[in-house]
Amino acid sequence: MVKAPDSIHFPPVLRLTSFADLAALGKPVHLALGVFDGVHLGHQAVIGRAVAARAAGGLAGVLTFDPNPLKVIAPSKAPSKLLASLDHKAAILGGFGVDLLLALPFDATMAAMAAEDFIGELVRAGAKTLVAGEDWRFGRGRAGDRGMLEKLASTGDFRFEAVPPVMMDGERISSTRIRQAIRDGNLSSAAAMLGRPYKVSGKVVQGRQLGRQLGFPTANLEKSEEQYPPDGVWAVWVRTAEGGCHPGVANLGIRPTVDEGERSLEVHLIEGGRDLYGQVLEVEWVAWLRGEQRFSSLDELKGAIARDAAAAGALLGQGA
Repeated sequence: MVKAPDSIHFPPVLRLTSFADLAALGKPVHLALGVFDGVHLGHQAVIGRAVAARAAGGLAGVLTFDPNPLKVIAPSKAPSKLLASLDHKAAILGGFGVDLLLALPFDATMAAMAAEDFIGELVRAGAKTLVAGEDWRFGRGRAGDRGMLEKLASTGDFRFEAVPPVMMDGERISSTRIRQAIRDGNLSSAAAMLGRPYKVSGKVVQGRQLGRQLGFPTANLEKSEEQYPPDGVWAVWVRTAEGGCHPGVANLGIRPTVDEGERSLEVHLIEGGRDLYGQVLEVEWVAWLRGEQRFSSLDELKGAIARDAAAAGALLGQGA
């Protein structure tokens, strides 16, 4: 039996989108710099240093970009899926003591900004500490690096701290490595590198309501930019908007018996009885139960769903 995770909701972080927003706070700010897709253990090491710097006074924040800069400067190299959407990333950051998230729009203008000018904007907006991975690159032509930051920091206008990568099994933890583990269905490896179980989030949208007709109402999540594991039926934990954590069974795939349409994610709460339309749910993947199957009739499909719900319920400590 898999123990239910704690239903903890952290205070939301302040969301900013410009240097002007940062300056308007009128407070010293200590910033972790990077893309931070997934907020894995390597990212957490960088963010932790910015949070620790807050002891000198002021606010601790994360500076990132929206979208991923690679989508603008090298689209062919950009990841097709994320480990966390921007909204999901903001929710995750609330658990690490971060006060604010500055998500700067990344476009051709931002890509053309010289590295020195970028740092100058941050310092004028109140940045007192900048923290980044030791190999982080930024600015026009990726000219900004650790050496440049150390040189600029030597003026005394701000303090810079470079953080080495976090290693696991002899390899550097990276978002790319975690995405591959999830695609392979190796959720335990992904969780080890993230420092927490892997979860996706999505808004519940109107579906065909076939599950309701079969006696197993499902919440259909809108198409996601987040990385999904392999298709099939999964035991999951589901966090709802009001903060509860509920056992569930999820179907991920094309629903070959009734649809054969686009890949989709639908979740059935085993304990039932909730109207979830319009809510944003967070789905934690626990265990793969079986692959998708085509059934010869809706009655056969209904029987399979009942067995899936029972198997997930047993695993999660909840009778179906």
